[in-house]
Amino acid sequence: MKFQGKVAVITGGSSGIGKAVAIELVKRGANVVISGRREQALVEAAKEMDPTGAHVAYVAGDISDPQIAERLIGEALSRFGRIDTLVNSAGIFIGKSFTDFTEEDFESILSINVVGFFQVTQRALTEMLKAGSGHIVNITASGGAEQSLKVMPAVLTALTKGGLNAATKSLAIEYADKGIRVNAVAPGVIKTPMHSVETHDFLAKLHPLGRMGEVQDIVDAIVYLESAQFVTGEILHVDGGQNAGQW
Repeated sequence: MKFQGKVAVITGGSSGIGKAVAIELVKRGANVVISGRREQALVEAAKEMDPTGAHVAYVAGDISDPQIAERLIGEALSRFGRIDTLVNSAGIFIGKSFTDFTEEDFESILSINVVGFFQVTQRALTEMLKAGSGHIVNITASGGAEQSLKVMPAVLTALTKGGLNAATKSLAIEYADKGIRVNAVAPGVIKTPMHSVETHDFLAKLHPLGRMGEVQDIVDAIVYLESAQFVTGEILHVDGGQNAGQW
Protein backbone atom coordinates (compact mmCIF):
# COMPACT_ATOMS: atom_id res chain seq x y z
CA MET A 1 0.00 0.00 0.00
CA LYS A 2 1.22 3.50 -0.85
CA PHE A 3 1.20 6.21 1.80
CA GLN A 4 2.25 9.04 -0.48
CA GLY A 5 1.58 12.38 1.18
CA LYS A 6 -0.08 10.95 4.28
CA VAL A 7 0.88 12.41 7.64
CA ALA A 8 1.46 10.14 10.65
CA VAL A 9 2.24 11.04 14.25
CA ILE A 10 4.08 8.25 16.06
CA THR A 11 4.79 8.32 19.79
CA GLY A 12 7.78 6.36 21.07
CA GLY A 13 9.32 6.86 17.65
CA SER A 14 12.98 6.98 18.57
CA SER A 15 13.43 3.22 19.03
CA GLY A 16 11.78 -0.19 18.86
CA ILE A 17 8.36 -0.60 17.30
CA GLY A 18 7.66 3.11 16.89
CA LYS A 19 10.90 3.74 15.03
CA ALA A 20 10.37 0.73 12.76
CA VAL A 21 6.84 1.88 11.90
CA ALA A 22 8.08 5.38 11.10
CA ILE A 23 10.83 4.02 8.84
CA GLU A 24 8.32 1.88 6.95
CA LEU A 25 5.82 4.70 6.47
CA VAL A 26 8.48 7.09 5.21
CA LYS A 27 9.65 4.44 2.74
CA ARG A 28 6.08 4.26 1.48
CA GLY A 29 5.86 8.01 0.95
CA ALA A 30 4.44 9.33 4.21
CA ASN A 31 5.49 12.32 6.28
CA VAL A 32 5.97 11.49 9.94
CA VAL A 33 6.37 13.28 13.23
CA ILE A 34 7.94 11.20 15.98
CA SER A 35 8.16 11.79 19.70
CA GLY A 36 10.33 10.45 22.50
CA ARG A 37 11.98 11.50 25.71
CA ARG A 38 15.58 11.58 24.44
CA GLU A 39 16.29 14.31 21.91
CA GLN A 40 19.57 12.86 20.65
CA ALA A 41 17.92 9.52 19.96
CA LEU A 42 15.20 11.34 18.03
CA VAL A 43 17.78 13.26 16.00
CA GLU A 44 19.56 10.05 15.05
CA ALA A 45 16.31 8.23 14.25
CA ALA A 46 15.06 11.10 12.09
CA LYS A 47 18.31 11.12 10.09
CA GLU A 48 18.03 7.37 9.56
CA MET A 49 14.45 7.73 8.32
CA ASP A 50 15.15 10.63 5.97
CA PRO A 51 18.61 12.23 5.74
CA THR A 52 17.11 15.23 3.91
CA GLY A 53 14.77 16.03 6.79
CA ALA A 54 11.98 16.81 4.34
CA HIS A 55 9.62 14.09 5.51
CA VAL A 56 10.42 13.70 9.21
CA ALA A 57 9.99 15.99 12.20
CA TYR A 58 10.33 15.27 15.90
CA VAL A 59 9.33 16.59 19.31
CA ALA A 60 11.27 15.63 22.42
CA GLY A 61 9.64 15.38 25.82
CA ASP A 62 7.16 13.55 28.04
CA ILE A 63 3.85 13.24 26.18
CA SER A 64 1.96 13.00 29.46
CA ASP A 65 2.76 16.72 29.75
CA PRO A 66 -0.10 18.57 28.02
CA GLN A 67 2.32 21.16 26.63
CA ILE A 68 4.47 18.47 24.98
CA ALA A 69 1.38 16.77 23.55
CA GLU A 70 0.24 20.13 22.19
CA ARG A 71 3.65 20.71 20.62
CA LEU A 72 3.61 17.28 19.00
CA ILE A 73 0.27 17.79 17.30
CA GLY A 74 1.17 21.37 16.47
CA GLU A 75 4.39 20.25 14.79
CA ALA A 76 2.47 17.90 12.51
CA LEU A 77 0.07 20.66 11.53
CA SER A 78 2.71 23.34 11.00
CA ARG A 79 5.11 21.11 9.05
CA PHE A 80 2.71 18.95 7.06
CA GLY A 81 -0.73 20.54 7.34
CA ARG A 82 -2.81 17.71 8.78
CA ILE A 83 -2.86 14.40 10.66
CA ASP A 84 -4.08 11.26 8.90
CA THR A 85 -2.78 8.61 11.30
CA LEU A 86 -1.76 8.44 14.94
CA VAL A 87 0.24 5.47 16.19
CA ASN A 88 0.38 5.35 19.98
CA SER A 89 3.53 3.29 20.38
CA ALA A 90 5.03 4.81 23.52
CA GLY A 91 4.85 2.35 26.40
CA ILE A 92 6.60 0.89 29.39
CA PHE A 93 6.61 -2.60 30.91
CA ILE A 94 7.57 -3.48 34.48
CA GLY A 95 7.07 -7.09 35.48
CA LYS A 96 7.00 -7.93 39.17
CA SER A 97 4.72 -9.26 41.88
CA PHE A 98 1.82 -6.93 42.69
CA THR A 99 2.96 -6.29 46.26
CA ASP A 100 6.45 -5.35 45.03
CA PHE A 101 5.31 -2.45 42.86
CA THR A 102 6.33 0.95 44.19
CA GLU A 103 4.49 4.23 43.94
CA GLU A 104 7.14 5.27 41.43
CA ASP A 105 6.44 2.18 39.31
CA PHE A 106 2.73 2.93 39.36
CA GLU A 107 3.15 6.59 38.44
CA SER A 108 5.61 5.82 35.64
CA ILE A 109 3.46 3.16 34.00
CA LEU A 110 0.26 5.17 34.34
CA SER A 111 1.94 8.30 32.98
CA ILE A 112 3.41 6.70 29.88
CA ASN A 113 0.81 4.05 29.05
CA VAL A 114 -2.35 5.98 29.84
CA VAL A 115 -1.87 9.71 30.44
CA GLY A 116 0.34 10.15 27.37
CA PHE A 117 -2.20 8.24 25.29
CA PHE A 118 -4.99 10.51 26.54
CA GLN A 119 -3.15 13.78 25.97
CA VAL A 120 -2.00 13.00 22.42
CA THR A 121 -5.08 11.12 21.23
CA GLN A 122 -7.52 13.76 22.35
CA ARG A 123 -5.63 16.43 20.45
CA ALA A 124 -5.14 14.30 17.35
CA LEU A 125 -8.83 13.33 17.31
CA THR A 126 -9.82 16.98 17.44
CA GLU A 127 -7.91 17.59 14.21
CA MET A 128 -9.22 14.41 12.57
CA LEU A 129 -12.77 15.51 13.32
CA LYS A 130 -12.15 18.75 11.46
CA ALA A 131 -10.98 16.77 8.45
CA GLY A 132 -13.71 14.15 8.72
CA SER A 133 -11.24 11.27 8.51
CA GLY A 134 -8.38 9.61 10.36
CA HIS A 135 -7.00 6.42 11.81
CA ILE A 136 -5.66 5.71 15.29
CA VAL A 137 -3.63 2.61 16.09
CA ASN A 138 -2.83 1.78 19.71
CA ILE A 139 0.05 -0.57 20.52
CA THR A 140 -1.27 -2.48 23.52
CA ALA A 141 -0.29 -5.97 24.71
CA SER A 142 -1.47 -9.57 24.62
CA GLY A 143 0.44 -11.52 27.26
CA GLY A 144 0.13 -9.67 30.54
CA ALA A 145 -2.83 -7.60 29.38
CA GLU A 146 -5.34 -10.24 28.26
CA GLN A 147 -3.60 -13.58 28.77
CA SER A 148 -2.00 -13.48 32.20
CA LEU A 149 1.20 -15.48 32.66
CA LYS A 150 2.06 -17.04 36.01
CA VAL A 151 5.78 -16.85 35.23
CA MET A 152 5.57 -13.14 34.38
CA PRO A 153 3.24 -11.26 36.74
CA ALA A 154 2.47 -7.80 35.41
CA VAL A 155 -0.79 -6.47 36.79
CA LEU A 156 0.01 -2.88 35.87
CA THR A 157 0.32 -3.97 32.25
CA ALA A 158 -3.14 -5.53 32.54
CA LEU A 159 -4.45 -2.33 34.11
CA THR A 160 -2.99 0.05 31.52
CA LYS A 161 -2.56 -1.85 28.25
CA GLY A 162 -5.69 -3.90 28.89
CA GLY A 163 -7.45 -0.60 29.47
CA LEU A 164 -6.22 0.67 26.11
CA ASN A 165 -7.70 -2.40 24.42
CA ALA A 166 -11.06 -1.49 25.92
CA ALA A 167 -10.61 2.19 25.04
CA THR A 168 -9.87 1.21 21.43
CA LYS A 169 -13.30 -0.38 21.06
CA SER A 170 -15.03 2.47 22.86
CA LEU A 171 -13.44 5.12 20.64
CA ALA A 172 -14.10 3.06 17.51
CA ILE A 173 -17.83 3.05 18.25
CA GLU A 174 -17.92 6.70 19.31
CA TYR A 175 -16.28 7.97 16.12
CA ALA A 176 -17.25 5.39 13.48
CA ASP A 177 -19.86 7.73 11.99
CA LYS A 178 -17.32 10.58 11.88
CA GLY A 179 -14.98 8.89 9.40
CA ILE A 180 -12.40 7.94 12.03
CA ARG A 181 -11.24 4.37 12.59
CA VAL A 182 -9.60 3.18 15.82
CA ASN A 183 -7.75 -0.13 16.07
CA ALA A 184 -5.09 -1.77 18.22
CA VAL A 185 -2.21 -4.14 17.72
CA ALA A 186 -1.67 -6.40 20.75
CA PRO A 187 1.85 -7.82 20.51
CA GLY A 188 3.42 -10.71 22.30
CA VAL A 189 7.01 -10.18 23.41
CA ILE A 190 8.88 -8.46 20.60
CA LYS A 191 12.63 -8.30 20.06
CA THR A 192 13.41 -4.68 20.90
CA PRO A 193 16.06 -2.97 23.04
CA MET A 194 13.60 -3.33 25.94
CA HIS A 195 14.59 -7.00 26.27
CA SER A 196 18.22 -8.00 26.80
CA VAL A 197 19.58 -10.81 24.64
CA GLU A 198 20.12 -13.11 27.63
CA THR A 199 16.34 -13.14 28.26
CA HIS A 200 15.38 -14.15 24.71
CA ASP A 201 15.34 -17.93 25.23
CA PHE A 202 13.04 -17.58 28.23
CA LEU A 203 10.78 -15.09 26.47
CA ALA A 204 10.53 -17.24 23.34
CA LYS A 205 8.99 -20.02 25.41
CA LEU A 206 6.12 -17.73 26.44
CA HIS A 207 4.63 -18.07 22.95
CA PRO A 208 2.92 -21.17 21.52
CA LEU A 209 4.86 -20.65 18.28
CA GLY A 210 8.06 -20.96 20.30
CA ARG A 211 9.71 -17.70 19.35
CA MET A 212 9.65 -14.00 20.14
CA GLY A 213 8.06 -11.65 17.68
CA GLU A 214 10.05 -9.47 15.32
CA VAL A 215 9.48 -5.75 14.98
CA GLN A 216 8.54 -6.33 11.35
CA ASP A 217 5.63 -8.50 12.48
CA ILE A 218 4.10 -5.43 14.15
CA VAL A 219 4.96 -3.12 11.28
CA ASP A 220 3.15 -5.47 8.88
CA ALA A 221 0.09 -5.49 11.13
CA ILE A 222 -0.06 -1.70 11.22
CA VAL A 223 0.33 -1.46 7.44
CA TYR A 224 -2.55 -3.92 7.10
CA LEU A 225 -4.78 -1.91 9.43
CA GLU A 226 -3.95 1.27 7.54
CA SER A 227 -5.23 -0.34 4.35
CA ALA A 228 -8.24 -2.12 5.90
CA GLN A 229 -10.87 0.56 5.47
CA PHE A 230 -13.72 -1.66 6.72
CA VAL A 231 -11.92 -2.56 9.96
CA THR A 232 -12.41 -0.57 13.15
CA GLY A 233 -12.54 -1.54 16.81
CA GLU A 234 -10.22 -4.46 16.09
CA ILE A 235 -7.66 -5.79 18.59
CA LEU A 236 -5.22 -7.50 16.23
CA HIS A 237 -3.21 -10.03 18.21
CA VAL A 238 0.30 -10.46 16.85
CA ASP A 239 1.50 -12.64 19.69
CA GLY A 240 2.59 -16.06 18.49
CA GLY A 241 -0.69 -17.53 19.72
CA GLN A 242 -0.64 -16.24 23.31
CA ASN A 243 -4.19 -14.95 23.23
CA ALA A 244 -5.59 -18.26 21.96
CA GLY A 245 -5.38 -19.84 25.41
CA GLN A 246 -3.30 -21.77 27.88
CA TRP A 247 -0.50 -23.96 26.48
